[in-house]
Amino acid sequence: MERSMRLVSAAFILVMFFAATEMGPMSVEARTESSKAIEGKICEVPSTLFKGLCFSSNNCKHTCRKEQFTRGKCSGLTRTCVCTKKC
Repeated sequence: MERSMRLVSAAFILVMFFAATEMGPMSVEARTESSKAIEGKICEVPSTLFKGLCFSSNNCKHTCRKEQFTRGKCSGLTRTCVCTKKC
């Protein structure tokens, strides 16, 4: 019984961890000269030039800039490079 409770607890913690790593801001708020708030969506696209597993967001960012994106970050369990820009 004690072993199964440990297993259930460990599984729950893993699920919560993986769910938390995939959450993030979905929009950005910017201010114009007239101080009005404008919401802009951020588009995320997997990099087509980045090869292998993504462990350095800095390398991912440089690859994404070659693909005409503004930023890049390592994401997910599969450690893929995801490029971002305003839509």
